[in-house]
Amino acid sequence: MKLDVAVETNDAGVVKVAVKGTVNIHTSPRLRDTLKPLFVNQNKEIHVCLSGVPFMDSSGIATLVEGLQWARQSGGRFALYDLQDTVRDVFSLAKLDSVFDIAEGSFDGNAEEGA
Repeated sequence: MKLDVAVETNDAGVVKVAVKGTVNIHTSPRLRDTLKPLFVNQNKEIHVCLSGVPFMDSSGIATLVEGLQWARQSGGRFALYDLQDTVRDVFSLAKLDSVFDIAEGSFDGNAEEGA
């Protein structure tokens, strides 16, 4: 299984992570390995775009929970963007939609807060 993860950082300390593919037990370690080093002091916000993720299992959710924990430890913001309905349903069923910062709208920063 293939998972593409693209990372873009700007001078304001905002990191955009675009994920494309299925996030499951086989691919979530790649996402984790990409996310973990991003949580350093100069990175104020990590924005993860999930518009290219049609399916995510519990290992993918666990990876994002780790990301949220790392962000809290580093004092940064960890936001999820553009969840497909199937992935949003997983967050909703697990009652994680109220725990994560899930934004609607453009991944380019024109997002509205809330699920």
